[in-house]
Amino acid sequence: MASGSKNDIVNRLLHARLDDEPGGDEELPQNMLPPTNYLARQVELMCNLPDEESVQPNEPVPSSSAIENLQPTNNIGGRLHNWQATKTTVKERLSFLFNNEILCDVHFIVGKEANQQVIPAHKFVLSVGSAVFDAMFNGVLATKSDEIELPDVEPAAFYHLLKFLYSDEVRIGPETVMTTLYTAKKYAVAALEEHCVDFLKSNLGTDNAFLLLTQARLFDEPQLAALCLEMIDKNTTDALNAEGFTDIDQDTLNAVLERDTLRIREAKIFAAVLRWSEAECIRRQLPVTPTNQRMVLGRAFNAIRFPLMSVEEFAMGPAQSGLLDDREIVQLFLYFTVNPKPNVGFLDTPRCCMTGKELTVNRFPQTESRWGYSGTSDRIRFTVDQRIFVVGFGLYGSYFGPSEYEVHLQVIHLATKKVCGSNTTTFCCDGTDDTFRAMFKEPVEILPHTSYIASAKLKVSSTFINNS
Repeated sequence: MASGSKNDIVNRLLHARLDDEPGGDEELPQNMLPPTNYLARQVELMCNLPDEESVQPNEPVPSSSAIENLQPTNNIGGRLHNWQATKTTVKERLSFLFNNEILCDVHFIVGKEANQQVIPAHKFVLSVGSAVFDAMFNGVLATKSDEIELPDVEPAAFYHLLKFLYSDEVRIGPETVMTTLYTAKKYAVAALEEHCVDFLKSNLGTDNAFLLLTQARLFDEPQLAALCLEMIDKNTTDALNAEGFTDIDQDTLNAVLERDTLRIREAKIFAAVLRWSEAECIRRQLPVTPTNQRMVLGRAFNAIRFPLMSVEEFAMGPAQSGLLDDREIVQLFLYFTVNPKPNVGFLDTPRCCMTGKELTVNRFPQTESRWGYSGTSDRIRFTVDQRIFVVGFGLYGSYFGPSEYEVHLQVIHLATKKVCGSNTTTFCCDGTDDTFRAMFKEPVEILPHTSYIASAKLKVSSTFINNS
């Protein structure tokens, strides 16, 4: 080891000259100059060597490579020294550059006013991940500015986009998924867009089906829109009762009401549409009056199929709402009571779930004997080989004579014990061994090759046994 104190060694290195330089004081050719970083590195290493007198005889002096690994990351000028050595893969090195000023060559001013943020980025990384960024930085009309304003993008969504471009890492949640989807579509990052759509699909439910349908239509996501509509078809009542239903736009309302696949009675559709029209009047700052409600509904009002209601449902609801004029009310009452039916100006085609051939399935060929009900449920387990809808059960009544009974119907998914459909209703029997219809409010979907339980609980004394 060189003699002298540590400071003496450093000073000698800093002021040393090359004694064997060709030409004495002549300047070295450029390709022969000693690398300044290398010289500075030697100075650094010497600065970190212990004083000669402090080195114990049996204590090994750290190797130069070991000393290098112990160096602090900060170097002269505020830049990180040799950060690349700690990143073993391209992904790690690019991820390190995310939201980092190192090598940054562009800044984005994202958001508006108080929410505005300045985000550093690297043109090369962005150009590799997005055709839009590639055109922005390298196209014929490429920008020359190093600062780009994005007032229409949420800062959090832009962070998620950059995080994905730098590291393939997906960071989305319920609060940011829609803004991230918008940003991904804006910059043509299809892979992130797909992740957003998959997230929405996995979180789709009756409580947000209408909200997501509106967004899917806005962002032109037909696959997501189709899933939302399927969810609404299967669970129309719950979807219409969800809080988000009254917030949808008019085009989405029209698209839903024009469907033939809604599984709900028309009277309930009318009640939901009435709620939407009240909310729309408030949004437009209009008085909530029948005239204004019909005006804001537009063609959606004509999509309500009043002829599908019973006369009682029509009399108790639409006829008293004030949305129909006198002529329409008279025409609809005539439709319910006379033949041939007059033209009322509203569709009378049943919704899809109420169409198709109704079939009755008999389990046994004949009826024999009888049994007494004790207040417990009678159940039959069944499976089908194709998708069907159960609209009700055929039940036997008392053999003593005409009577009216209350019955609680259920269809239960065997594996999960989930109640797929239920209703408490009444039916009348006439004392014969015929079956009597007890119906669900809405058809219950039955999937193929899946076990279900048909359950009926009657409040009666005794009945014919169902062997047919």
